[in-house]
Amino acid sequence: MQSRELPVEGWRKVVHFTDDAAGLSAIIAVHDATLGPGCGGCRIFPYPNFEAGLEDVKRLSRGMTYKNALGGIPFGGGKAVVFADPAKDKTPELLRAFGRAVDSLNGLYYTAEDSGVTEDDMAIIRSATTYAAGMESKGVGGNPSPFTAYGVWRGIQAAARFKFGAENLQGARTAILGVGAVGMELARLIHEQGGELIVADVNEAATAEARERFGAAIVAPEDAVAADVDIFSPCALDGSINAQTVDRLKAKIVAGAANNQLATPDMDAALHARGVLYAPDYVINAAGVISIGLEIIGQWSKEELSARIDQIGARLTEIFERGAEADRPTGAIADLMAQEVIAKGRKAA
Repeated sequence: MQSRELPVEGWRKVVHFTDDAAGLSAIIAVHDATLGPGCGGCRIFPYPNFEAGLEDVKRLSRGMTYKNALGGIPFGGGKAVVFADPAKDKTPELLRAFGRAVDSLNGLYYTAEDSGVTEDDMAIIRSATTYAAGMESKGVGGNPSPFTAYGVWRGIQAAARFKFGAENLQGARTAILGVGAVGMELARLIHEQGGELIVADVNEAATAEARERFGAAIVAPEDAVAADVDIFSPCALDGSINAQTVDRLKAKIVAGAANNQLATPDMDAALHARGVLYAPDYVINAAGVISIGLEIIGQWSKEELSARIDQIGARLTEIFERGAEADRPTGAIADLMAQEVIAKGRKAA
């Protein structure tokens, strides 16, 4: 195993790990550790080049700093990316090597599931490090995807109340981009409350399942953002709201599970200018990491997690209200609130 620390201004630590024998090339980034060790998932993805992976792990780890701060768990922001195709390159040797990389940071970073990583994969990673979570044990913790979906559902309800005065999602039209583990569960929750669904995914089997189970209409992934709906819910990879798509958006609410839904920071202001209510991604999708955080600190219970998830809607409502009062984009308001939490933690240290 070889490691090389990368000089990234504003980050607590960024390290590139390689293990040629195991086929590992990974970056672990800890953005801020004011509130505690970095905590965030590992993404396995075939990035086109090193710079793309580095940029992604920087964005993701910074988002985790803010997500954990507003999620009320004692962790800073951390994330990892592994340069590999999860369908072809993922092996037990690679996963164990990544676990050893995590372990070498001596608790500065806790890892968990993200795109391309399963609960079974986490068990293999855990065999090489104690700094891994997101695995059920004796009814505690487990795969964060269902928790994330439930939190996003609660957040969408809060957004619909604020924007439309709706008590629930009955009759509301939602376009979900990405019906993987989180998106499919979100679709189920919306469907059971009487919502209408449009779904899009590169995986045709997933969209066919959503059609069969929930009566969802299917559109091409590139057309989901332009669907004639009330709510657009990005639940796939990053950047679905960008300079090319923002003018095509018909929905009045953007609220989904994906990280980094806004391709560039100026999209926050662009949505605000168009009268679109944006539920900041790292607030609405925080339930999974809240579960992981509670698991790590030994405070996980169904009751505690449910109470924390219910707070997501209340937190978003506060963001919406502060944004409306100040006539400012909601993403900027969420950043400010997270910075307030971190500053308070820094002062108390």
